[in-house]
Amino acid sequence: MASNSDSIFSILSYLKRHPEKIFALRSRYDNVIQIFFKDVIKVADANIYFPDNKLMVNCLTDDFLAQNGDLLDSFWQLAGHDYIDHHEVWATTSHLTQKNMYLLELSFE
Repeated sequence: MASNSDSIFSILSYLKRHPEKIFALRSRYDNVIQIFFKDVIKVADANIYFPDNKLMVNCLTDDFLAQNGDLLDSFWQLAGHDYIDHHEVWATTSHLTQKNMYLLELSFE
């Protein structure tokens, strides 16, 4: 079974290569971006890591941040932000079944 970090890495990498697959990218708060994408995109163990109509929240590990900081920063910049100094990144995921969308929210703390 993949880990939540594996799923997040795979999705972010895929969406970076295929930005046209992003349905919406929002930034309503100074430290948060929300990424919405259609649920036809394959997600490893989606039933576990993108639960139907519930939120799952996880703090990304220091190893994940060290290995994938550039990837996270690229989405931060895609949302129209300049560099942000952060020590933690929290990932909130969900499957929004009525909208046929997945939500991946990144909170930079």
